[in-house]
Amino acid sequence: MSTQMNGPSAGERGREAVIRTDSASAAPGNAEFLRTAKVMMVDDEPITLDILQGFLEEAGYRNFVVTSESKDAMALIAAERPDVVMLDLMMPEVSGFDIMQAMRGNADLMHIPIIMLTSSTDAPTKLRALELGATDFLAKPVDSSELVLRLRNTLAAKAYLDRVTNFDRLTGLYNRQNFIDRLEDVLRQTIRHGRTGALLHINLDRFKKVNEALGPALGDELLCAVAKRLEQCVRNTDTLGRIGEDAVAASLSRLGGDEFGVLLAEIDKAESTIVVAQRLLDALGPAFNIGGHEIVVTCSIGISVFPADGVEREIIVRNAATALQVAKQQGGNTYAFYSVDLKNRSLLYLNLHSELRRAIDRSELQLFYQPKIETATRRLVGAETLLRWRHPTRGYVSPGEFIPLAEETGLIVDIGAWAFAEACGQVEAWQAAGLAPPKLAINVSGRQFTDKGFLPSIQQKLSSVKVDPRHLQIELTESMLMGNARGSIVILEQLKGLGLKLSVDDFGTGYSSLSYLRRFPIDELKIDQSFLADLGANDGSSSIVVAIIALAHSLRLRVVAEGVETEMQWQFLRDHGCDECQGYLFSKPLPADDFTGLLHKSSQNSQGVASK
Repeated sequence: MSTQMNGPSAGERGREAVIRTDSASAAPGNAEFLRTAKVMMVDDEPITLDILQGFLEEAGYRNFVVTSESKDAMALIAAERPDVVMLDLMMPEVSGFDIMQAMRGNADLMHIPIIMLTSSTDAPTKLRALELGATDFLAKPVDSSELVLRLRNTLAAKAYLDRVTNFDRLTGLYNRQNFIDRLEDVLRQTIRHGRTGALLHINLDRFKKVNEALGPALGDELLCAVAKRLEQCVRNTDTLGRIGEDAVAASLSRLGGDEFGVLLAEIDKAESTIVVAQRLLDALGPAFNIGGHEIVVTCSIGISVFPADGVEREIIVRNAATALQVAKQQGGNTYAFYSVDLKNRSLLYLNLHSELRRAIDRSELQLFYQPKIETATRRLVGAETLLRWRHPTRGYVSPGEFIPLAEETGLIVDIGAWAFAEACGQVEAWQAAGLAPPKLAINVSGRQFTDKGFLPSIQQKLSSVKVDPRHLQIELTESMLMGNARGSIVILEQLKGLGLKLSVDDFGTGYSSLSYLRRFPIDELKIDQSFLADLGANDGSSSIVVAIIALAHSLRLRVVAEGVETEMQWQFLRDHGCDECQGYLFSKPLPADDFTGLLHKSSQNSQGVASK
């Protein structure tokens, strides 16, 4: 005979073998602790089971699994995952020794504590039980006080070990191993009952920089505050996942570092996952006050839905991580779903990354040159160097595809160094051919600009070539410089000290402070092409362009307008004193040989390049 009293079924509990161990419920005498602890008793004498259960009910225990059929014990233990097993030693058919040996040989059951019930007092019997992994002994006939005391101590020890094993020490959330175990069980239930669930992989955006600024202690405090907010959001199903009358059951874990995981065991609609993700994002919206600092934290979320995206643990985890990277690439503070299309794009991304690493050595990268024209005379005065990648099988790969990839992976540092060296070499080649080199603008990325090897590589290259640095101009974006304005000034002054010209690209799209702009040792502002698109048709755009030109000239800076495509735009810029222009009205970006031909023509024709 086997019975279970006053406890949820295995399907309802899943792997909830971990006794709650927060401060409100971990005390052994606490009513919640006694109610939730699942006690299993195995004895071939039903009267003994009745007596034991009576004693424990008087002490406050409410959750029991009992059986007098020892042959059924292992199946019940595997299904119910009790918090403790009280096991009679001497039983027919299957003895307590047999059951204990089977439990200790099962990876899922081996850590469940076992209290042996025995009337035997001989040392060899007890020694054998200890060797097999018995946790404690109770002598028959059982004394009620001793029973309650030994069970309480056993459960308290288990609660502590479960806490260490299953919970993150910093945040108190479930840890990664517990999360993986729970995912295994949920996937098993998904297959068995035809359910749908989801895994949400959460990563804080730019936490590393925040942690470096605050220091480890305050960084940990911030992580705990984030965890608390996420946990409150997950626990409150009324504000988490209710859609109509449906509620989403969710559990939160810390997977390590600044990564968290939310497991949705059962969802009815895809909308449920979207609502959960959005409310997790919203939960982090208000600023955190950490050590007197107001800190805004955002996160990115990758979502993998099962069984649609797979039914194996490794696949679900990997797919959620892949979706997370997509959310990151979209700028963070958003969520992304995994899909087959996403997987294909990921494979393409990995292949492209590998091929880009080899592109420099294989001479697949090229510099193209877009002419910069003096606005008043339409005379060729310079060029912006633009990266191009000629792939051996795909042809030219769009810069919009490989530049972000290079930025993300750090390859942009090596590529940027190559571009600067290539530009220097081209200036040398023009000089050797008797041509007056135009001023070449070389784009520098944010990652390259802040790399410790950036300045040394520039210095080393300039010292190894016979090039006047005044022919070279470093071009940086406004937003990049303002990300760390004080630090940028230091680097800019060092570049200026090398004799290089400096230009701020995309001006007007960022958030420059005039006080900082005056302190930047720059030579040129470039008006972003977005302002030229509506030039003449939009009074706002026209006013901005005029204001930028006036501001730049007041600071004794030259002004360049990029993206000039019509005669009307050129005439407007000329009439308002813009110094230089570039765009398809004058020329598209050209490979080195074609631009050299244009340079020859320009030197022979003082009137400048043709307008087409």
